[in-house]
Amino acid sequence: MIATTTAQLSFAVTDSVASQTISHRPRRISPQAGRALEKLSHAIEYLTDEYVHASGSHVPSGAQLQAIQLLMAIHRCVYLESPEIQPFSEHCRVLLRQLFA
Repeated sequence: MIATTTAQLSFAVTDSVASQTISHRPRRISPQAGRALEKLSHAIEYLTDEYVHASGSHVPSGAQLQAIQLLMAIHRCVYLESPEIQPFSEHCRVLLRQLFA
């Protein structure tokens, strides 16, 4: 199981879901997607810090947690929409198939 935990805040994804959606190949991130990922990361970090610090003084609201989860889902969607970079070996394999087909 893949999990991220910060104080009382935790998110978990089963290994099967993570393996279906996340590959280990790097992705070609466009400048627009890069800026979006950066802004989303800052927003997630800010809300997470607020959530953790607020948990000491009062009970954090479920709306804060939902906002964090929504931003994380959007971040994941933006990242997964970026095309994967094909390894050099894959390019060679395709070229050889085309030559000998």
